[in-house]
Amino acid sequence: MYYSTLYASPVGKITLGCDGENIVGLWIEGQKYHGDTIPEAMVEKDDLPVFDAAKKWLDRYFAGEKPAISELPLAPFGGDFRQAVWKILCEIPYGEVTTYGEIAKKLAIQMHKVSMSSQAVGGAVGHNPISIIIPCHRVVGSNGSLTGYAGGINKKTKLLELEGVDMSQLFIPTRGTAL
Repeated sequence: MYYSTLYASPVGKITLGCDGENIVGLWIEGQKYHGDTIPEAMVEKDDLPVFDAAKKWLDRYFAGEKPAISELPLAPFGGDFRQAVWKILCEIPYGEVTTYGEIAKKLAIQMHKVSMSSQAVGGAVGHNPISIIIPCHRVVGSNGSLTGYAGGINKKTKLLELEGVDMSQLFIPTRGTAL
């Protein structure tokens, strides 16, 4: 059985999903792939301890604190490749960004390969089912483009600004997946 609850945030209404003990999803209203990894319908249930913990974590995050990802039990659905990408996302420090290419290089090393496709990494980043907590918003294009955020470019920008990221070298693309 899977459960959901709503959370009002500065970037819009958020739906949290859980399996009763672990967070399995966090989607911003209007986000692409909203709830697509959950294998069955979620039942709304607001009074679960894991939701209380996630909401307190989000309260702290949106207040400008730096809560650790490890404070929450996370269980995103996805294959081995996506899990490996999401694990790397969790290593990106608060207030910093990395590129799809850098993640691809790390994955190639971990998987004992000569290289890894940045596009494949982008697909895994874009399908991250636990947005914000697993910080996919901290990934940018190698040229500084704020591309590829399923929640929308305006929300990605707001999250990075909240974290105090130096936005001077980053830009909104004129076209692409983030628009």
